Amino acid sequence: MFDRLSERFQTVFRNLTGRGTLTESNVEDAMRDVRRALLEADVHYKVAKDFVDQVRVECLGEKVLKNVAPGQMAVKIVHDHLVQLLGEANVPLNLEAKPAVIMLIGLHGSGKTTTAAKLAHFLRGKLHKKILLAACDLKRPAAIDQLEALGRELSIPVFSNKGTQDVVAVAEAARNQALGQGYDVLILDTAGRLQVDTDLVQELVAVRDRVQPHEILLVADAALGQQAVSVAEHFNQALAITGIILTKLDGDARGGAALSIRQVTGRPIKFTGVGERIPDLEAFHPDRLASRILGMGDIVSLVEKASEQFEEEEAKKLEAKMLANKFDFEDFQSQLGKIRKMGGILSLMDMFPGARQMKEQISLDERQFHRIEGIINGMTLAERRKPELLNASRRRRVATGSGVPLLEVNQLVKRFEMMRDMMASIGKMSGGKHPQMAGGMPGQLPGQQAQQQQPPAFRGRQPNPIMMKIRARGR
Repeated sequence: MFDRLSERFQTVFRNLTGRGTLTESNVEDAMRDVRRALLEADVHYKVAKDFVDQVRVECLGEKVLKNVAPGQMAVKIVHDHLVQLLGEANVPLNLEAKPAVIMLIGLHGSGKTTTAAKLAHFLRGKLHKKILLAACDLKRPAAIDQLEALGRELSIPVFSNKGTQDVVAVAEAARNQALGQGYDVLILDTAGRLQVDTDLVQELVAVRDRVQPHEILLVADAALGQQAVSVAEHFNQALAITGIILTKLDGDARGGAALSIRQVTGRPIKFTGVGERIPDLEAFHPDRLASRILGMGDIVSLVEKASEQFEEEEAKKLEAKMLANKFDFEDFQSQLGKIRKMGGILSLMDMFPGARQMKEQISLDERQFHRIEGIINGMTLAERRKPELLNASRRRRVATGSGVPLLEVNQLVKRFEMMRDMMASIGKMSGGKHPQMAGGMPGQLPGQQAQQQQPPAFRGRQPNPIMMKIRARGR
């Protein structure tokens, strides 16, 4: 979503690179470009104006470090103000009560029902809460069926009553069941409309007054841009929302809603939807998003995702197999599956510093990973566990069975063998400790040349290490 905005910011910082100091003239030119970039990203005009004014003042202020390059200093200032704009820190849900009642509201099509399931999955998996979903959308015919289907998929119970149109009664009955059966959290999926109207608001107010939810979360479609901000303002005035869940943040919208909605409403963004899968809901961290926008990556989130998929004991066993040159296609396929569960290789690359330049230098297509898995699935169990069995005739059979050219099978096997031998030799050189993946990632695609060069995050500046250095000097 923020690729265009990130590219414009990088251009601004490159133009400041090589300048001796930050002067009123070069700062004014840079701020003009920053303001234009924010407006093009559909950021609210007043938010953009205030942001640029604050950054301009600080760039010319006494706090500017004279021994830090102007480009680096501008990055630090813009980063800090982006964090302030987005909310400064993650704001957790209020889950102290039992049951804690979370009421989801929003327009039709914003993704409330799916978000209800995603939130339930998140709270159960991350916080180990016992969840009850409640189908309180009685206006849309398939809403109850959709939530029940999602509940079955996740093995999370759903309270529903198709025999009434009294949404207040349904919400109250759901709360009583949650209280009586010891649920930690009750999530109410309420009805939406194509636009905000009086009847919708009054119905939601009645539900709020009866069940007294501890959280009222607006589910807003980030793709709507400034319309999402105006919708948030309206709902906040009527219901005093406690937070926002921005959906479709993985889309190709310009991202202005994410940068405007907190400043305009005064309410924090608590979660973001970053994909269509149930696990694709993330707690919102303003500093991490600011770093991604500025091309610094998000290593903390990457580590968190990896820790969910890779157990320490499993990693040690895998390391031992690599050192002993026993890493096989079955292990390889398992790692590809874990990467897919983490959101896919392209999603993970977005978390590395210089992600945009990296994507430009390394042309990746997620579909090619499916071809690799198809080739591996065409092997017998014995061949997957002992790749050296794959002679010419076996490779022809695998190519025919997986529907790919023989050349692709040969390339995959060759690169796999090279990687396995390399890992074993590096392990021997390091005394069997901490082998490094120096020759490229295991998932390198057939026919794709290894990319050894580390792409720069920004011309004329460094990512996070410099940021740490700047902060140490300036605070």
